[in-house]
Amino acid sequence: MLIFRQLFDPESSTYTYLLGDSASGEAILIDAVFEQVQRDLALLRELGLRLTHVLDTHCHADHVTSAWLLRERAGARIGIAANAGVEGADDYLHDGDKLSFGARWLTVRETPGHTDGCLTYVLDDESMAFTGDALLIRSCGRTDFQQGDPARLYASVRGRILSLPENTLLYPAHDYRGLTVTSVGEEKRFNPRLGGDIAEADFVGYMRNLGLPHPKKIDVAVPANLRCGRPADGELPPEAPDWAPLRYTFAGIWEVEPQWLEEGADAVQVLDVREPEEFDGPLGHIRGALTIPLGELPERLDELSRERPVVAVCRAGGRSAQAIVMLRRAGFDAVANLAGGMLRWRAQGYPVDGGTSA
Repeated sequence: MLIFRQLFDPESSTYTYLLGDSASGEAILIDAVFEQVQRDLALLRELGLRLTHVLDTHCHADHVTSAWLLRERAGARIGIAANAGVEGADDYLHDGDKLSFGARWLTVRETPGHTDGCLTYVLDDESMAFTGDALLIRSCGRTDFQQGDPARLYASVRGRILSLPENTLLYPAHDYRGLTVTSVGEEKRFNPRLGGDIAEADFVGYMRNLGLPHPKKIDVAVPANLRCGRPADGELPPEAPDWAPLRYTFAGIWEVEPQWLEEGADAVQVLDVREPEEFDGPLGHIRGALTIPLGELPERLDELSRERPVVAVCRAGGRSAQAIVMLRRAGFDAVANLAGGMLRWRAQGYPVDGGTSA
């Protein structure tokens, strides 16, 4: 029996896909995210699966892959397109290659255009395909950097993805609206960029005038992903502390999710490092939080107990990440950043003191 799970990283809106063969216990992960490696390994353990391959659909610009880390931690082989320009992989993939997990397999289809090294992975019975950023739900990947070419993307999607059976389910690498899956038939009918009778010239003109800003993490993600996600120092992350379900970022910071903090706030010290006017401003603050602006933190460390974990908070997570660095240098061991800061806390509906109504 096929085991299938669709997993999500809220920070980058990335979908990771787990496919396993229940008889053999072998499994493949597609588009795994560095910060989610603990989650993925836990799921593999719970389902009794052995990871044989970790695959990327392309060299991502918006998150760092956990391919290298999963090879180190789980013994998986790394697979990516042969022409993606990536070093350190085990399997450099070409059109028509097959990747087996137990009695099942994925077939590689080269679908360049978003980048030179874009691949779509098609399940053996063509019931599912994993399209990366080449084809998104009612959209497609951009073509204005990383060797992007709208004419190539048009040919890839129309000739290599939408040529699959109409009932083939299509799973993209990202979605920013909460959509999870589509089908060949749907995209042929309803995709405004690539469906219907859209001609190549129409698509090329459209894509050349998107005017999008570059991804926020591109300067970190692309160099790291060209090494399969291996940190520059080649060091493995430390084992996760046990005081909270933490995740380790590529920047070397432990993070905690808002849901856990809302439930476990009584067990930690919430340290808000924003300025006073922000603490009392429109976003409000977490009840019981201690306010120490980042610039004052070195002189006010004695206001924090070293016996209880510290969760640092700011507007979006940047200043609080620096607070974590400062606390660790000062000898605080149990420290973590609130993922996404107060912006994410408010967006997900968790309670605040003060602030303005949404």
